[in-house]
Amino acid sequence: EVQLVETGGGLVQPGGSLKLSCAASGFTFSSFAMSWVRQVPGKGLEWVSQINSGGGSTVVTESVKGRFTISRDSAKNMLYLQMNSLKPEDTAVYYCAKLKGNDLYSAIDYRGQGTQVTVSS
Repeated sequence: EVQLVETGGGLVQPGGSLKLSCAASGFTFSSFAMSWVRQVPGKGLEWVSQINSGGGSTVVTESVKGRFTISRDSAKNMLYLQMNSLKPEDTAVYYCAKLKGNDLYSAIDYRGQGTQVTVSS
């Protein structure tokens, strides 16, 4: 059974930083691209960043470019999202997602329960 468990969300002031972590199990983590997506209530899922199976290729959505960094540790089956210079518009539920293949634009086939990130003073 695929399991993705996110941790690290919380309340942070504008300009602050958070690091999200995702513990993956139930599949061969090193064989699949992974992603972070986010959702604001009443809106659809937004792609934030993707990383290929080897960790050497990433995609970051324009609105977070230069502020967010995705990484993975396949020895530990962990996915990370370092978020710096946070803005109120980054407020959302953040989900760790497994992609169907190793293509950075593959569809999502599993995602976790999500972790709330709130950026507010």
